[in-house]
Amino acid sequence: MTHDPQLPPTTLPLRTQLLYSMSSIGGEALGQSRNLWLVYYYAPPDDADRAALLSLGTVGLVLGGAKLLEAFDDALIGYWSDRTESRLGRRLPFILGATPLWALFAFLLFTPPSDASSATTAIYLFITFQLYSLFSTLSGGPYEALLPEIATTSRDRVTLSGVRVYFGVAGAAIGLVASGPLIDLFGFRVMALVMAVLALAGRYIGMAGVWNRAKQGGPAAKIGIVDAFKATFSNVGFLLFLPTFVLFQTGLVMLIGVLPYYVKGVLRKEEEGTWTSVLTAVAIGAMVVAVPFFVRLAGRTSKRQAFSAAMLAASVTFPLLFFAGFLPGVPRELQIMVMMALAGAPLAGVYLFPAALTADICDDDEARTGMRREATFYGAQNFVEKAAGALAPLVLALVLLLGNDAANPLGIRLVGPVAGLIVFAGYLTFRKYDLAE
Repeated sequence: MTHDPQLPPTTLPLRTQLLYSMSSIGGEALGQSRNLWLVYYYAPPDDADRAALLSLGTVGLVLGGAKLLEAFDDALIGYWSDRTESRLGRRLPFILGATPLWALFAFLLFTPPSDASSATTAIYLFITFQLYSLFSTLSGGPYEALLPEIATTSRDRVTLSGVRVYFGVAGAAIGLVASGPLIDLFGFRVMALVMAVLALAGRYIGMAGVWNRAKQGGPAAKIGIVDAFKATFSNVGFLLFLPTFVLFQTGLVMLIGVLPYYVKGVLRKEEEGTWTSVLTAVAIGAMVVAVPFFVRLAGRTSKRQAFSAAMLAASVTFPLLFFAGFLPGVPRELQIMVMMALAGAPLAGVYLFPAALTADICDDDEARTGMRREATFYGAQNFVEKAAGALAPLVLALVLLLGNDAANPLGIRLVGPVAGLIVFAGYLTFRKYDLAE
């Protein structure tokens, strides 16, 4: 990454950056494989070679309700972490205890009881997803809150975020590209086990890499819960950034979730695992190529402007997926791969800037309150993201009801334009963000 004279030189050791970023490999592998396959696992299309465990509408309602309910965990856990006093600091006790349970319930999402009724399966999915999300927050929230503590300058934050992007790309490649062949060869349970083990190992390696810095983190924030949330949700920069990030993520989750249906309904391929991996590999490759561009853009302008450019580009490229296969004389496989590359490039901004922007917001809050409250901000961010993001599987399911197979792929094609409109709404909101870096 090139040095820019507008920012001070990085002071965070490369070893610390690499080890802290290791968690992104396992976390992205687990999260993206779940985003890609969970709906499809429980509700495959009518022409799949597996019987559906639940109807598409039921899966959308169960996951949407579960996400909405568990969203309340994030803000409370963030507040709890900020106030914690222990010999291991404010973050490490949470990461140590919750990480194994996070991995366990991620695996159990793909192991529903065999020969169970639809009602039993729906209850199993709801409870398991709730527990997976709870322990994901208990481990991941405090871990994310370490970033502003270990990276204290704008240059450090952009640099560390860039390293995390590359590690996250490797994890996304495992979750989105390798998961398909694993399923084709060994089944969903083996795939889920592999992703859970990777997540566990990556999080613990990252924790070990910043152990001493985490123990020496900021003092406990002595503030009441009501005052803490009043201060959080009165921060103008946070209020403008939050819906932007939420809308971007919602559109992205919808786009990822539709890919297996796209392979079956538009490309009309039988090997949905392999072809889904091909499409995601194209998108990931385009994202990797785009990362240096967005890093340079942030250095020459600002993180705000670079993130805004990524959102605008995504709102334009996501809808292109509607048109794949319409050009005469051009193989539909080539058409969709070109469109996936165009849609994948702006994702570099999704992964590169949100954590660094939130760190800047935490600095602004410290100037106002005199306290470091990173976990509260990350928790509040996750709370609103999940509350709104609970609509993503529901909206995806509703759009797919317009047509989700080769005989009628209208719903599959419409997911791209709907996701693009959602992201564009985020772009319009973020134009008012002007917090100094």
